[in-house]
Amino acid sequence: MERMVGTVSRGIRAPIIRQGDDLEKIVVDSVLAAAESEGFSLQDRDVVAVTEAVVARSQGNYAHIDQIAEDVREKFGDHTVGVLFPILSRNRFAICLKGIAKGCRKVVLMLSYPSDEVGNHLVDLDVLDEKGVNPWSDVLTEERYRELFGYGTHVFTGVDYVAYYKQLIQDCGAEVEIVFANNPKAILSYTKHVLACDIHTRRRTKRILEAAGAECVYTLEDILSHSVNGSGYNDRYGLLGSNKATEETVKLFPIHCQELVDAVQKSFLEKTGKHIEVMVYGDGAFKDPVGKIWELADPVVSPAYTQGLEGTPNEVKLKYLADNDFADLSGQELKTAIQSYIREKDEKAASLKGTMVTQGTTPRRLTDLIGSLADLTSGSGDKGTPIILVQGYFDNYTK
Repeated sequence: MERMVGTVSRGIRAPIIRQGDDLEKIVVDSVLAAAESEGFSLQDRDVVAVTEAVVARSQGNYAHIDQIAEDVREKFGDHTVGVLFPILSRNRFAICLKGIAKGCRKVVLMLSYPSDEVGNHLVDLDVLDEKGVNPWSDVLTEERYRELFGYGTHVFTGVDYVAYYKQLIQDCGAEVEIVFANNPKAILSYTKHVLACDIHTRRRTKRILEAAGAECVYTLEDILSHSVNGSGYNDRYGLLGSNKATEETVKLFPIHCQELVDAVQKSFLEKTGKHIEVMVYGDGAFKDPVGKIWELADPVVSPAYTQGLEGTPNEVKLKYLADNDFADLSGQELKTAIQSYIREKDEKAASLKGTMVTQGTTPRRLTDLIGSLADLTSGSGDKGTPIILVQGYFDNYTK
């Protein structure tokens, strides 16, 4: 009988991971136990995805706000520090901000508006238009911002992030001044020493500031890029990708991920004879239509993956073929024609980029697509499935 199921994504339950646990063994054993329990078998090119949170936890990759403060003091000395374009998040940035503030005498916090980089809104766009404010040119003081927009709260969290961040900084013993602007050069009217806290635009921000005369510019990837007083670290991303662990500690983005995915792949091959692709995933890359939040607050979706996950899909659009090339066919004849077209495409293994038959497909990297699927499957709450098994992802209509 013809197989009627395509891609399947399963959340795999695992023990609660602690520092020092053998994560390679836990991942492999959990997937094999799930296969036995649920009655499915592993196949070549199945994908096992492991959330970055348990990787970092098994590594003990944590840091205290005092260690963040020490690194900030070392880099900026006693200068007023411009903290530029942070995202609005209690989980992602608030604890980092505590550490940054503890390392400073004075902070000038410059927030982008109407939203942060990942879509958390301070101000509704319609209200912005109503008030006649141009976010690309207008620089607002905190007083002017309040006059115009009042004391609004985030649609999902109910937090007034302006007041929240201000209080955090003050509680850590630093003076604070808050401004709102979208041109990074606006911060130079307040200080020439800047910590750029944006994620995906950080290198552009740094380039613009240095060209405009900034004396000292660092990004979040420069903070805790090495161990400070025994802290965890990330040599590639620093504080980027970190999450709140406690009120005074953060869990950093994991390190040595490539060694893990390669080892897990090797272990699966030894135990099952199957060539399994393996990746570590963080945030997916997708946008919420209600809150307008672009999920990706990590610097990348996947910090490490096995070689078979390199590249982008090379797919054709079935709808296009049915409506154009084979518009005069139907039923089994149409199915046979489309399957033959796909087989010929696969045999040639040539890139279809730019051809009309690919329009409407998703030309994103495989790791971004599968990582987003894994993130949605695992969720961010209490499902208890830090491992995701994706089967049939590389199948098509001919299989």
